[in-house]
Amino acid sequence: MTDRAPDIQANRSSERRRGSGVKMVYDVLRDEILDLALAPGQPIDEVQIAERLGVSRTPVREALVRLAGDGLIETLPNRSTMVSNIDYLNLQPFFDALILMYRVTARLAAQHHRKEDLPRILDLQAQFVRAVGSRDAIAMISVNASFHTAIAEAGRNPYFNAIFSRVLDEGRRLLRLYYRSYDDTLPQAYVDEHEAIIAAVIARDRDAADRLSCLHAEQIVAQIQRLFTREDPLDLPL
Repeated sequence: MTDRAPDIQANRSSERRRGSGVKMVYDVLRDEILDLALAPGQPIDEVQIAERLGVSRTPVREALVRLAGDGLIETLPNRSTMVSNIDYLNLQPFFDALILMYRVTARLAAQHHRKEDLPRILDLQAQFVRAVGSRDAIAMISVNASFHTAIAEAGRNPYFNAIFSRVLDEGRRLLRLYYRSYDDTLPQAYVDEHEAIIAAVIARDRDAADRLSCLHAEQIVAQIQRLFTREDPLDLPL
């Protein structure tokens, strides 16, 4: 038993190092996909990524499995991988779901939130304000999702929470286009919309939470839709 202890410890250390490598690769690739540095439909070269990040192919493969679980990577029949495409031609059902989930989760939060839910919501809003101030689009995307997830959790309906999480996940790259359309300088009015939603939740004003969340979601949808109809379209990887 004693003789094997060093081997066991070495194996555990190796596993921790590998896990750390997987997380690093995952974080880098996830940010690049969300930032559209890796464009929809772009092939993924495991060898090139391993060389660029200074790791073996094993953590790259494991990171790609995680990214596939997030819906950001697709494995093709020939076992090659690519960045998942965005179905730009069928976005209306997604937009309908997004607006509905903003509304219903905020309404339920106004009705069912508990005192202990509020510090996390307020803290995430403060983080969002800082991300907007620093024009950090990746942080804005991440914190925005966490903010709306926290509101959904305060509504205490796990079925809606699961649906909303999926919708938010699928919309992350669209949200990147949204921020890019403002040159990553989000108008203050849209930051203030979060504050108004929080105030309605705290006041337990279900109708106001519903209405304000609907307006908030609709302006995001309208801005994204304008990206594909403007005469001087952004240089976006479609």
